[in-house]
Amino acid sequence: MAELSMKDHKRPFKDYVARHFKWSCSEDGRVATITLNRPEKKNPLTFDSYAELRDLFHNLKYASDVRTVVMAGEGGNFCSGGDVFEIIEPLTNMSMPELLEFTRMTGDLVKAMRRAPQPVVSAIDGFCAGAGAMVALASDFRLGTPETKTAYLFTRVGLAGADMGACGLLPRVIGQGRATELLMSGRVMSADEGFAWGFFNALHPAAEVLAEAQKLARNLADGPWFAHTVTKTMLNQEWAMGIEEMIESEAQAQAICMMTGDFRRAFEAFAAKQKPRFEGN
Repeated sequence: MAELSMKDHKRPFKDYVARHFKWSCSEDGRVATITLNRPEKKNPLTFDSYAELRDLFHNLKYASDVRTVVMAGEGGNFCSGGDVFEIIEPLTNMSMPELLEFTRMTGDLVKAMRRAPQPVVSAIDGFCAGAGAMVALASDFRLGTPETKTAYLFTRVGLAGADMGACGLLPRVIGQGRATELLMSGRVMSADEGFAWGFFNALHPAAEVLAEAQKLARNLADGPWFAHTVTKTMLNQEWAMGIEEMIESEAQAQAICMMTGDFRRAFEAFAAKQKPRFEGN
């Protein structure tokens, strides 16, 4: 019986067929774009789209082609959060075990996005609220527009701001005081505030934000992809480390990257005064 290798567990995702949102890939499959496509309601999430997104990001660790993922919304908005009548209303009639199953599922989406090896770039236009704001927060890069309005609306429906990891993730991005204000007030964070506070990496005109996100994703995909996955892993793991553990973990991570062909190819290209060609190994 033949032994299986890690490559046997890899498979292409270029032709993945999404059921509850749009999925498209660049010709080489390296850059995937997920588009939430319920523009008439500002692209809310449903039980089904939550579950499919969670499963997709979980399975992307097995992708042999996709190196970066872009998240976007149709119709001038990113995501309005959970659908009022397809999620919020049914939740009011659920038992505690059912509610806990749901809240754990939504948190699993954030965990799957953070654990996926691919950098995630969100192109955020218009309304970005509730669970949509958490999807944006779980991304590795966030590009907004001057019209983007971001709000953590949980408190407006009588819930805690502690949802999907918000109380842990948001302070790390914009600071404890600002996060406390947004999570307790539920007010809108303007695009200018989001950029000044570090929530957005950049602001672009609405007509250009998706193209800019895909351009950034392409640059990452064509770069030292394996090294990017290591950087993302270390950014996640070092939240819970002391300085001694941080430095030792990074020493080990960098030594691993130095064993890759990309490291050698980069040196050879530099020596030859050429642009390096990264292959992710």
